[in-house]
Amino acid sequence: MMLSRVTTRLASRNFLRLSSTAIPKTQKGVIFYEHGGKLEYKDLEVPKPKPNEILINVKYSGVCHTDLHAWKGDWPLDSKLPLVGGHEGAGVVVAKGANVNNFEIGDLAGIKWLNGSCMACEYCEQGNESNCAEADLSGYTRDGSFQQYATADAIQAAQIPKGTDLAEIAPILCAGVTVYKALKESNVKPGQWVAISGAAGGLGSLAVQYAKAMGMRVLGIDGGAEKKKLFDSIGGNHFIDFLETKDLVSAIQEATNGGPHGVINVSVSEKAIGQSVEYVRPCGTVVLVGLPAGAVVKSSVFNHVLKSINIRGSYVGNRHDTREAIEFFTRGKVKSPIKVVGLSQLPEVYKLMEENKIVGRYVVDTSK
Repeated sequence: MMLSRVTTRLASRNFLRLSSTAIPKTQKGVIFYEHGGKLEYKDLEVPKPKPNEILINVKYSGVCHTDLHAWKGDWPLDSKLPLVGGHEGAGVVVAKGANVNNFEIGDLAGIKWLNGSCMACEYCEQGNESNCAEADLSGYTRDGSFQQYATADAIQAAQIPKGTDLAEIAPILCAGVTVYKALKESNVKPGQWVAISGAAGGLGSLAVQYAKAMGMRVLGIDGGAEKKKLFDSIGGNHFIDFLETKDLVSAIQEATNGGPHGVINVSVSEKAIGQSVEYVRPCGTVVLVGLPAGAVVKSSVFNHVLKSINIRGSYVGNRHDTREAIEFFTRGKVKSPIKVVGLSQLPEVYKLMEENKIVGRYVVDTSK
């Protein structure tokens, strides 16, 4: 009986390992209680990590177009309510569960879209954890990083090197990993052309840089002088303004001498996706990344077969993709063009996204 009580006390002590800095009971965060409802900046309880989780003091969080879909509830994928959004959180580990061995208190860690999976099904075994039927999604099926403290599965949490600028790396945790994986899926080789549809947005601006770092030639498609300026500043080779170009398909094929070898569709325009199937080079690959609600991609069977093109969907990257994407960042090969605002200003950022006025990536500072 005495041994049992001692064992129980020891288990209780080891269940949660805490930072020497006191963790508050409440925190600031942005939450909504119904889809499309008010985004409330308010006091929330600080969550407690499970045995396999870490608690991260989130310093910065990128704002992704997926967060807008989660708020609107316009995807055919159930989300939790009420919900704290966000899945590009970068911060410091302040507590960890008893089963966590890959993080220590004080380490830097990142919260990704994929927050956990079963790790036992065929998809997880093959490194396709995002396709797991039990995938747990930050800011969608569980509360995410638009709060000062958030939990993350220790296996899926991103390892961030000490000394890293947490504001700068935040967008890499989703946008960066996602476009890096998509570029790998495109099978475009160094020296070949890749077209980025939506090249000056949060995803596109990173896709341009990853593509250049991988040795590709990059054609960017977007609208407006400000977006062309950004594209040119990050090393893009040729920009096409869809607002000013009458025959987009012909213009892209002429600029790339027959069409790009691959296309990364990060825009949320159904029309743009449909055009990419037309202008891609024979034997090329169209990669679908952006998720406009209710959209479909159409491809003429005759054209599809005659040109022998491939159309592929690319979801978020796995742990290996994440490690590689972060390494590109730490080596200075990619840098997200960010604008930092306070977490309390998140509703204003959502409004800009709805109006398609985002250039680069917004990052929220959770302390404001």
